[in-house]
Amino acid sequence: MLLEGRNLVVTGASRGIGAATARLAAVHGARVVVNYLSSREAAEQVVAEITTNGGTAYAVQADATKRDDVERLAAVASEKLGTIDSLVLNAAVQFRIAPLVGYAWDDFSAKLNGEMQAAFFGLQSFVPAMLEQGNGSIVAVSSGLSKHPGEGFCAHSTAKAGLNALMRSAAAELAPQGIRVNTVAPGLTDTDATAFMPAERKQMMASITPLRRIAKPEDIAGVIVAMLSDLSRFEAGAYVPVDGGMTML
Repeated sequence: MLLEGRNLVVTGASRGIGAATARLAAVHGARVVVNYLSSREAAEQVVAEITTNGGTAYAVQADATKRDDVERLAAVASEKLGTIDSLVLNAAVQFRIAPLVGYAWDDFSAKLNGEMQAAFFGLQSFVPAMLEQGNGSIVAVSSGLSKHPGEGFCAHSTAKAGLNALMRSAAAELAPQGIRVNTVAPGLTDTDATAFMPAERKQMMASITPLRRIAKPEDIAGVIVAMLSDLSRFEAGAYVPVDGGMTML
């Protein structure tokens, strides 16, 4: 029960890594708010699975890129669970895959702004309560592409690199106040977001990964839960690759 007694919000938790994190955190004792943007049925299914297994969870709609929505999310989460002491910043911001030359600035800036808004508003909305109680744990979900860019992923790579920097800044400021901030960076993961990729591409990536497969959402969720928990109580400002050995530090 690594998160027993914790009150957790996971943004973008209706599917994929977010949903897997919400489920696993609940197994480990956390009470969870499952945030979603538009996939209400999927979020309610995650909640149903958690409650059926004896956990506590609520689905709350909010656009993570809008300040008013995130402030409302924080207020509703606190009303339902009490002081929120754990936060996973996982909300996905869609982007266009295309070469840098010819990439529309509006598309590029929309990804950068959206990524920064989701993290920035999340920090500003949830951290004050953590400061009041003198403890908290925050994990942001980045991407291995933030350090190892791929063709066509210029917007995503740049946005996630910015997220890494923001999390380091938050960690430096908040660690003295008892709040740990860390980043988890998945490699290629088998989710709805990667469903467009041909099976041959996924097989090729698996073949060059030391563990010889691509990640499942549960693989990433396990690391997130460990980083949230007191097992990682002396970890702050870390960037943790979860890519099957593709990144060896």
